[in-house]
Amino acid sequence: MSQLLLVEDDAVLAEVLSRALRELGHSVTVTGSGEEALESLYENGIAVDLVLLDVMLPGIDGFEVCRRIRARDPIPVILLTARGDPIDVVAGLEGGADDYVVKPIQPRILDARVKTVLRRSTPAPPSELPPPVLSLGDLDIDRRASLVTRQGAEVHLTPTELRLLFEFADHLGQVLSRRTLLQRVWDYGYSGDARLVDAAVARLRAKIEADPANPVLLRTVRGLGYRLVKP
Repeated sequence: MSQLLLVEDDAVLAEVLSRALRELGHSVTVTGSGEEALESLYENGIAVDLVLLDVMLPGIDGFEVCRRIRARDPIPVILLTARGDPIDVVAGLEGGADDYVVKPIQPRILDARVKTVLRRSTPAPPSELPPPVLSLGDLDIDRRASLVTRQGAEVHLTPTELRLLFEFADHLGQVLSRRTLLQRVWDYGYSGDARLVDAAVARLRAKIEADPANPVLLRTVRGLGYRLVKP
């Protein structure tokens, strides 16, 4: 049973979603504001597997809550938004969200997205991982230990960022299209949003590149996708 934190200030919607998610097998804790959510996580210490986070909240909005969560730990976050505008979506993804769902929300679709995010947040068993450490300059990628270090210091990646880097590492030098990455990393087919990939690549570059604006490891291949290369 997955432990979910639902952050939604609309009491009626919160009740509908929480009841439906519980019927679908999840345990749900509900808070009505970003402040309450952060207090629950970091002062009360509740354990959750994933946060469902409304964007339009009183006080601290969902984007800021997401950034604060992401600055402290890799708990997966799905944004719930009434605004499907590309600028809002990209802002949420760049803030560290793993996915987003546009309102009105169908509980079974939300359940499927939750399960997908949780599935890709679970490391594969060691027997399924290729051995050795891949070294790219001062960056070391250890699949067995699910550990990435740069100049000997651990690079803290979210589960999605880690899976994305592993996918590139497994296909070193190959160009991977956004569609391919959506299928392999996000488990989405043709209906996936390429902005998920672009935002995740930007966050990953910020952590593994000496100069993210001029990447030498994770290159863009215009019109095709991205590839990881040795420096």
